Amino acid sequence: MKILIIGATGGTGRELVKQALERGHTVTALVRKPERARFSEPTASGGRPDLKIMQGNVLDYESVSRAVEGQDGVLSALGHKRWLGPTRILSDGTKNIIKAMEAHNMTRFICETSLGVGDSFGRLGLYYTFFTIPIILPFYFWDKGRQEAAIRASSLKWTIVRPGALNNRKGRKKYKIGDKVGNWIWSVGISRADVADFMLNQISDETYLRKAVGVSW
Repeated sequence: MKILIIGATGGTGRELVKQALERGHTVTALVRKPERARFSEPTASGGRPDLKIMQGNVLDYESVSRAVEGQDGVLSALGHKRWLGPTRILSDGTKNIIKAMEAHNMTRFICETSLGVGDSFGRLGLYYTFFTIPIILPFYFWDKGRQEAAIRASSLKWTIVRPGALNNRKGRKKYKIGDKVGNWIWSVGISRADVADFMLNQISDETYLRKAVGVSW
């Protein structure tokens, strides 16, 4: 399949690119800074025919539209480092993705957000619920809420993936899935590799179609 990955230079995004190529997909990575997009070793011919790097910005609709055209599915691991003040990068960027997909008659959209958003509030444990989210990351999580609302209001065949606290450990390919994932007291986590594994599985699996699903170890 032809897959567009947005947020490809982030932790989960890099895993998405790596694993998608390993599965035999043709990947387009939309990135702001192509010099950061070093995902794999080139082939003997000097490049990878199954990997295309496109420079663009998720806040620029035209660049998103060009990247979306001709794809079979879009996976978003969109994030950003500006979390100390008001932000709409996630929600506005996702609205551009949705608009472009609808314009090109694309439907399958898998988007990473987080446990603790929406009706999963509290499921990241006490530390995140009463300290990290409200004290350190309130603007970031408010925007994740707006991001999810935009997805739910769309006509797409979407799946929202809500992981626990992310880490860089080796993937296990064994994890808990569902709307009851998480813990009210203890923090729950999962590797970015396993989040990418689950997201890629959703391309050909509609079990969680138009659902927000938690994922954690």
